[in-house]
Amino acid sequence: MSTEGARLFARYAYPPNELGYCGPEDASALLRTEVAGGIERRAREFEGAWCYLEFLAESAGIADPLDEKVVEAYWIGNDLLERASPAALLDRMRDRFRTQAGGTWRDAGDGALAHHSFQVFDVYPWAGLLRTTGNPTALDVLDRCRIRTGVVRDVDGERVVVESAPLLWDGASIVTGTPHPESVRWSTGGRALIDRPSPGDVVALHWDWVCDVVTEEQAARIRFLEARRRHAHTGAGLP
Repeated sequence: MSTEGARLFARYAYPPNELGYCGPEDASALLRTEVAGGIERRAREFEGAWCYLEFLAESAGIADPLDEKVVEAYWIGNDLLERASPAALLDRMRDRFRTQAGGTWRDAGDGALAHHSFQVFDVYPWAGLLRTTGNPTALDVLDRCRIRTGVVRDVDGERVVVESAPLLWDGASIVTGTPHPESVRWSTGGRALIDRPSPGDVVALHWDWVCDVVTEEQAARIRFLEARRRHAHTGAGLP
């Protein structure tokens, strides 16, 4: 089992787990778990994410769903996504998400993608709710739940100020606004899943948490894959 892949999974999965949105109880266990096997046991209880990880691993002929490249494909994106059949993914999802209310994934066709942005914008109902009602809560959930990117401007203890572009709703499309500063955490109670960030670092964010320091290429991939899902829903222009 890939120790690095397991740790990478924990970095991105911890924020929604802490908030009680997905995964098993006691999210702090992800901060305490040093052994990959312990993270795997918890990862299997993230019913949404684990489905994609298993699918990506099988599609690539990789035995371990927590292989680092598999985990990167789901949260960030890489070439494994292009090797996975959209039709096969939808078949898998019809079994896994057959009782999922709302969402537009059943009609995704060739746009189906085993990436977190697809789960956020297509499986969850928030994008459809925003499009039909303009509900500001839907926009806020989409903005926080997606993996977004930012640049660290200041570090103060367990919090950092990050400049990041928010999602906006213009009445017809979901677009990105002008980057602005926001305060997020990289550590809590003296525990963290990454080294202390530094000003100038490009980071990936999930809810109010810094998941990782990423390369410019990874950041561009995150933004591009998200823009594809926004475009599919509302016609928002691709970058």
